[in-house]
Amino acid sequence: MHDEELYPIGDAARRSGLSVSAVRFYSDEGLIAPTRLNEAGHRLYDIDAIARLELVRTLRELDTDLAGIRRLLEGGTTLHALLSTHLEIVERQERTLRARRAVLRALIGQGGTIAQADLMHRLVSMTDEERERVIDDFWNDVCEGLDVPEGFVDRLRAMRPVLPEDPTAEQLEAWIELGDLVQDRAFRDAVRTYLHETYSADLGRTVAGAPFQEFMYESGVPLVEEVLAAYRAGEPPRSPRAQEAVTRFMEGAAGVTGDPLTPELRDRMADGFQRIPDLLREIADEDAASEDPVYDETHGRYVALVEVINGTAYEEDDLPYLWIAEAMRTSPADA
Repeated sequence: MHDEELYPIGDAARRSGLSVSAVRFYSDEGLIAPTRLNEAGHRLYDIDAIARLELVRTLRELDTDLAGIRRLLEGGTTLHALLSTHLEIVERQERTLRARRAVLRALIGQGGTIAQADLMHRLVSMTDEERERVIDDFWNDVCEGLDVPEGFVDRLRAMRPVLPEDPTAEQLEAWIELGDLVQDRAFRDAVRTYLHETYSADLGRTVAGAPFQEFMYESGVPLVEEVLAAYRAGEPPRSPRAQEAVTRFMEGAAGVTGDPLTPELRDRMADGFQRIPDLLREIADEDAASEDPVYDETHGRYVALVEVINGTAYEEDDLPYLWIAEAMRTSPADA
């Protein structure tokens, strides 16, 4: 194709990837005028016109409107600005479609009614402030009259969903379920009963006390992450890195009760971690047979959904109980 050549509309259409009718339409709309007309009045296009037709085709395939294309061709905007604006529009549409997909999936999974469809639509359309009010109302109701150590309620309330600006479908579906649950009277009553029965007893009050809670959710968190990092890196339980991480964790745990980290305490901690998998199975079996509110269906369900929404949910393999137990039984001298 030579710069000086002029091409009839059929050739221009073929070279630009458009139909003849589309080339004619853009000419009639004043977007891409023919370079000139021949003696018979037929439209002829040069290389530059064909290149602009290709640009128009590309932008239209990206759903750019004619007004935006006209501004670009007339010099009222740049290609970068036009594409940036269009990208913002596409991203907004993507978020909207993702929200709709989450609502549809939830409705199909639950066999939803018209009322549920309306509720789910309102849930995904909520602002951050509206979601905060829903969660506040839930905890205000659930924790009213709860007999637990001072400060424990504040820690319960601190576990809150924070839906990201660009959530995944899974996060939206988790928020739909959570938003529905926390407004359900039966779920609120079940959570309140579970918390009261669990944390009002002697052992529960110890767990809910400030020393244990501070270790679990503050000082102990980086220690646990160190242990998990060593495990994920494939470190043997007796390696120096694993031993250092596990020993620091045990020292922190022993500090909750003020006990020194003796070999006997190491063994007791190791025995405890060794039993966790079996204990979890026993708890699951007991919960399945229980008629009372249980963790996985009450507070545990709330926590699990919040972790999905916040992107902090652990994979099952992130809890290497047996590996930790073996590391705990290895004394620093042996390591």
